[in-house]
Amino acid sequence: MTNPSIQPHRRCPDCGEPGDTSRHLSKYDSENWKIGACRTCGFVFLLNPPPALSLASEFAFEKTFRMQAIRRKSSLRRAAASARNRLSRMKWKATSSVDSVFDAGKVLDVGCGGGQRLAPPVIPYGIEISEVLFAAADKHMRERGGYCLHTTGVEGIKEFDANYFDGVLMHSYLEHEVEALPVLSGAHRCLKAGGRVFVRVPNFASLNRLAFGRKWCGFRYPDHVNYFTPRSLRLMARKAGFSMRILNRLRLPVDDNIHALLTKTD
Repeated sequence: MTNPSIQPHRRCPDCGEPGDTSRHLSKYDSENWKIGACRTCGFVFLLNPPPALSLASEFAFEKTFRMQAIRRKSSLRRAAASARNRLSRMKWKATSSVDSVFDAGKVLDVGCGGGQRLAPPVIPYGIEISEVLFAAADKHMRERGGYCLHTTGVEGIKEFDANYFDGVLMHSYLEHEVEALPVLSGAHRCLKAGGRVFVRVPNFASLNRLAFGRKWCGFRYPDHVNYFTPRSLRLMARKAGFSMRILNRLRLPVDDNIHALLTKTD
């Protein structure tokens, strides 16, 4: 695949340090896509992501998801899935359900896909960059009193009034967003006092990543542009004005994802 990047030295999405000063994690590279860790704050990110327009077409979620599904047929993926299934059978309280967090009010789903993650009586709103998925989401959301915007997260969230939403959903979204901190700050602005954000992102601190290396299921090139740990997600959330609680704390060391609840604190 030819790299269409127009920003070969992306700045750290958390602290803003120049990408060309980052520590290159070459063992996780894939073809022309390069991953680095900020020397100032430690944030791990794709140094040379594709332009936003490519994320809406060439690297749209519905395309890269199919590519990822093919890669996951390897024996390492089956072993990891087996381990996760065994863990899921353990009797830990399920606290990371979206329905348990948002049960009423107006909720914005950023990177909403087909727009059906939020159950009634929630009034769903969405932002979706994929042309195909946007059309389906907007139709579904308008039938329930909301609507979807076809744009990037950082631009779309500016279109909503301050203190408008009861909640914001970022399910498998922040890892795709080049401007993650501005989007979180935008969520803070458009949330009511005490409003919450449900976040699900791949867990770069997972023991599975250490075990499987660049074959870890959390790597997806080039549309995963951020690689969060619980620490880096907490620090970014704090900068945007949120406190953070981990919902899958007991499973976190071997969980490939972080489930977190951010609460507006000011």
